[in-house]
Amino acid sequence: MALPLVYHPDYVVPLPPGHRFPMAKFQLLYDILLADRVARPEQFHLPGRPPQEWIELVHTPDYVQAYYQGTLDAKAQRRIGLPWSPALVNRTCVAVGGTILTAKLALQHGIACNTAGGTHHAFPSYGSGFCIFNDLAIAARLLQYLGLVNTLLIVDLDVHQGDGTAAIFQNDATVFTFSMHCQVNFPGTKQQSDLDVPLPEGMEDEEYLRALADYLPDLLSQVRPDLVFYDAGVDPHCRDRLGKLALTDTGLFQRDRYVLSTCLAQGYPVACVIGGGYADDLSALAYRHSLLHRAASDVYQ
Repeated sequence: MALPLVYHPDYVVPLPPGHRFPMAKFQLLYDILLADRVARPEQFHLPGRPPQEWIELVHTPDYVQAYYQGTLDAKAQRRIGLPWSPALVNRTCVAVGGTILTAKLALQHGIACNTAGGTHHAFPSYGSGFCIFNDLAIAARLLQYLGLVNTLLIVDLDVHQGDGTAAIFQNDATVFTFSMHCQVNFPGTKQQSDLDVPLPEGMEDEEYLRALADYLPDLLSQVRPDLVFYDAGVDPHCRDRLGKLALTDTGLFQRDRYVLSTCLAQGYPVACVIGGGYADDLSALAYRHSLLHRAASDVYQ
């Protein structure tokens, strides 16, 4: 059985020319995985758009409705940073569906990877930092609601703190949030995760991997989750436009391999999302994101 992957052509929608968000990376990632034979077409599963009530397990009905209808005020729109369109509404929902499907596949197969997801700056009543609905939180709540899991661990290694996710699960003992991020970076106001590991600017591979190894194995033994969500943001990379850390491609690959092999060795299934990554060279960026799927393929064999 090959590693299950999740992709939808609707992960890409047009944005205005020169927009800072690298929307094309999702299609490029899919293309690279096929071209480099990391994956075959039959490994990809197509997600559907989740019903509104699933999204409302996390987000307030007023916010969901306003976003669907394009009636958010200008300030709320600016905070998200993506221009509203019906296509973007659909894309946002399909990406949430992708993370839900990834989580269900991970429970069946031990590991599964989305080719999008990780919108961890979205709060219950507003979006922020290119994040509209919090896919990790929605998938977590839904799996619990369906009785598929009780306890979850979210391992967020995006360079930015998973502030929305931390806030959503602040007083919830059933979902443990772990965020290892650059201290002096967006968001300016941090939330409190169950475990925050703020890193200094410019940290390189070796120190980073050592820091991760100091926490992850103990965390798994302590939380004993039914499922791990892994946000494998590539923005800790030395060439990332918004990162401020200094990991290399090799460092990212070693990080992903370490997280996945550590979880699987202890018997914990992992659902992976790609998280953030920002660069003008979109091919290099898509390649960085593909390191997750390469590591997952290695570990899955």
